[in-house]
Amino acid sequence: MRRTRQLWAGATAALLAAGLITGCSSGSDQPTSCADTPNGTAVAAAPGAGGSTDIATNPEIASGYRENMHPVRTGTYAVSAANPLATQAACGVLAGGGTAADALVAAQMVLGLVEPQASGIGGGAFLLYYDAAKRTVDAYDGREVAPAAATENYLRWVSDTDRTAPQPNARASGRSIGVPGALRLLELAHGEHGKQPWRDLFTPAIDLADQGFAISPRLAGQIAESAADLARDDNAKAYFLEPDGSPKKSGTTLTNPAMAKTLGAIASDGPNAFYTGAVAQDIVDATATTAGGRTPGQITLADLAGYQAKKRTALCTGYRDHEICGMPNPSSGGITVAATLGILSNFDLASLPPTAVDANGGTPNPQAVHLISEAERLAYADRDKYVADADFVPLPGNSPDTLLNRDYLKQRAAQINPDRAMGTAQPGDFGPVPLGTGPQPPEHGTSHISVVDKYGNAAAMTTTVESAFGSFHVVDGFVLNNQLTDFSATPTAADGAPLANRLQPGKRPRSSMSPTLVFDRGADGARGQLSYVTGSPGGSVIIQFVVKSLVNMLDWKLDPQQAVSGVAFGAANTPVTGVGGEHPAIDATAKGEHDPLVRRLREMGHQVSVDPQTSGLSALQRESDGWIGGADPRREGAVMGDGK
Repeated sequence: MRRTRQLWAGATAALLAAGLITGCSSGSDQPTSCADTPNGTAVAAAPGAGGSTDIATNPEIASGYRENMHPVRTGTYAVSAANPLATQAACGVLAGGGTAADALVAAQMVLGLVEPQASGIGGGAFLLYYDAAKRTVDAYDGREVAPAAATENYLRWVSDTDRTAPQPNARASGRSIGVPGALRLLELAHGEHGKQPWRDLFTPAIDLADQGFAISPRLAGQIAESAADLARDDNAKAYFLEPDGSPKKSGTTLTNPAMAKTLGAIASDGPNAFYTGAVAQDIVDATATTAGGRTPGQITLADLAGYQAKKRTALCTGYRDHEICGMPNPSSGGITVAATLGILSNFDLASLPPTAVDANGGTPNPQAVHLISEAERLAYADRDKYVADADFVPLPGNSPDTLLNRDYLKQRAAQINPDRAMGTAQPGDFGPVPLGTGPQPPEHGTSHISVVDKYGNAAAMTTTVESAFGSFHVVDGFVLNNQLTDFSATPTAADGAPLANRLQPGKRPRSSMSPTLVFDRGADGARGQLSYVTGSPGGSVIIQFVVKSLVNMLDWKLDPQQAVSGVAFGAANTPVTGVGGEHPAIDATAKGEHDPLVRRLREMGHQVSVDPQTSGLSALQRESDGWIGGADPRREGAVMGDGK
């Protein structure tokens, strides 16, 4: 414990000196030295001059774009997380001989403190883990579940006799709160893959909670946007707002003694200190509160005590000369990424690379954007109709193989007109099955962590509280999720057919989180060495963000930083194609009217939006003598590892 504290104290001082604690990096065009570790120098991705820290108000908070970020090369281990303090915590664990599973615990605890709008112990997560010694890929499901008392109309009205909507709305009421799963997931993964003691991994977060940390620009922007909703909850109001009700600003020091106490109990006694006892009772009470006119939720102590994380079979499919492994149901991410890539395997994307490739990834080829967006429309059409929690609603053929069959995806590819956008795709016909819910809105509150350790293990974990600050309920220092709003609010379609993603007791809402591991693939189809680790936050758009980065790296051979920095583009199953106007290669003035890429897409029938995109991608790639990584310039993340 003392050694861990010493490593953390030194790292924190170095981060302060480097100006990274606020998450506001600008003005440097070389990687920043962050901390000396026993195994070498940890280095962090750094932007070039011209980066923006302006905060815009969007469906998901936008933080500008840090131009000309450089990839980070490391030796035996690397980590990329959405906040440099979390990256540093994980890096310290790896430097001390920990595994990727150990590093995840440390990173998640810090993220829940410094990025509470996005993730934390009051939310859930999905994890893909590669065990190098066993050469296995495990999928861990820590998705929240609906309480046992929930009905199919739980989000729709107060009760069958009181058919008024939950107040102040479904999201900010207690009805949106699902039974949290992140801690049980981490407990399961650490028990199977960890080396360092569980309790030691909480030290960085506990120290930060006690000693304080500076509010980053991104967190400050989200507090300002959410101030009215945070004010309804006494704990949230006291923590995030000034006494006069104004939002706390960037640079303000936050301490969180309640969180320190909670984390201390979990560190000492394990997750049972969260799922039973005083903390569990506080969660039940906070969910059931009617303060501020809120409709109470119905989570019970039995719901919390009975929660179980699940190990599932990773969804691994081929793409060109690689094997792509993603998350299975209840996430739709793995199957939709795989379907998109399976459709794209019928096209020569390598012949359509971006032009003027620079540190920011260059300008995408309009034909490539067209083909990828059309493939995504077709994949989303099947996702929207068929994918939900397979423990309740089976996939067609009771297997993802039906939707990912090579011949079927070739037929789907044949529906793409190379010269004209289809607008909205129709799903495949697999007989009478429950219908899905259609597109989900973008989530505010999600994060991602990518890790590789010196033993060759790797982890990709996407973690979330759903919307920014979840349900706006704060208890014992942490935010409670609003994950149940990922269910359909109504249980049936207009014709009375049951929706696949309707709310049911004990069910897990459909997600789009897409943690991804990529392996080389031999000529015989056998899995080779691990080559890439990636993932992103972003709600249903996560799928598009991950596809963009995979194509950038696998088809167009961009390095990980170029891949994640590159223009964000893609489509769900609507006529709208997104082209991220925050990128310096895109002219977003006059709604993109003067941008050549946007104009060409519109000529092909795309309805193009140039609204800023808010991906939080990270990517790590194996090199012959180590790793190279990138962090998304649209957020405040960093890549660190041991120096070569």
